[in-house]
Amino acid sequence: MVALSATRWYQQVQQALAHLLPVTLFGRLAALLFIAVLTSHALAITLLFELRPEFGPGAPGHHPAHVSQPGHASPPGWNAPPPHPGHPPRPPGRNFPAGLLLDIGVRLAALMAAAWVGARWLSQPLHHLAAAARDLGQNIHRPPLPEVGPSECREASRVFNQMQARICQQLQERDRFVAAVSHDLRTPLTRLRLRAECLGDDEQRRLFSRDIAEMDAMIAATLDHLGGGANAEPWVLVDVQALIESLADDQQACGHAVLIQGQAAPLRVQANALRRCLDNLVGNAIRYGGSAQIKLHDTASALTIEVQDHGPGLPEAELERVLAPFYRVEASRNRHSGGVGLGLAIANDIVQRHQGTLQLCNAEGGGLLARVELPRRGAG
Repeated sequence: MVALSATRWYQQVQQALAHLLPVTLFGRLAALLFIAVLTSHALAITLLFELRPEFGPGAPGHHPAHVSQPGHASPPGWNAPPPHPGHPPRPPGRNFPAGLLLDIGVRLAALMAAAWVGARWLSQPLHHLAAAARDLGQNIHRPPLPEVGPSECREASRVFNQMQARICQQLQERDRFVAAVSHDLRTPLTRLRLRAECLGDDEQRRLFSRDIAEMDAMIAATLDHLGGGANAEPWVLVDVQALIESLADDQQACGHAVLIQGQAAPLRVQANALRRCLDNLVGNAIRYGGSAQIKLHDTASALTIEVQDHGPGLPEAELERVLAPFYRVEASRNRHSGGVGLGLAIANDIVQRHQGTLQLCNAEGGGLLARVELPRRGAG
């Protein structure tokens, strides 16, 4: 019972400290050191008063002044401090030596500076580890983390580097697998394409060629999604406005209506990946709505790109599901508008790689609205 009460009390103290102390490790180390320094000085001063009574409030020279009553005169010398053998009279209010107070202040300041530097030094390896974990999602081939600092931090860095090496190895194995599967799947399609050219019936040849092209596109999209797309593409500063205008020109050349509103400043992105993401969204809008409207909203913190169509939209329950790989709304399973179900999934993966968000919603005037928000912080 006593052990249970002690455990509960310890947990309550931990919860109280967690709410009172700063959130970061550096702040908590500095706060704990500051509390320790203040506690040690408070104990030192208390012991000083106990062991050296001449410094305490009851020391000679610290007697309270006599308050005269009306009509009564104070005796001569009543307010004067009584003589103390071996000690010269000390002026009232000067029992605590100024030199000791200055010494305590200097020591306290020095200890606080040392506590700040020490806490900063101890938490620095963890800051490096957190930064490396953030960068890993952008560049899996980043340099290994230096194994420095205390033994716990060195062990954490070593485990992090081993994890990164295993991920790189798995990605290499995946790329080899995708390359082998791509070759094995496309070889029969190539033979079918050659045999289709030998058909004498033009209509049959056209139908065979269309089916083969559709299968080839589905295989390419699937393998590209499994292969991770453009993970190795470099991050460069891109004129997003020119990229979107070029994409719209390509669609307009094919007879599709694409309208652009707003302006966008250059942004550090993976150019080919971002173009493919927007091409998927615009193509999806044209496929289901006949046209696409692109709106740009640029701020100092983020770039928002909205792609809207004027089609039937989607049921509310399907807005999140269509972002999953290989998911297709049942109404889209036809030759004219259907697909393998990877267009939106690939677009979502690319946006997440840019540390952004892709949201789908039904527009007020009808149609589907795809909103891409890309942060303007450093990436890559």
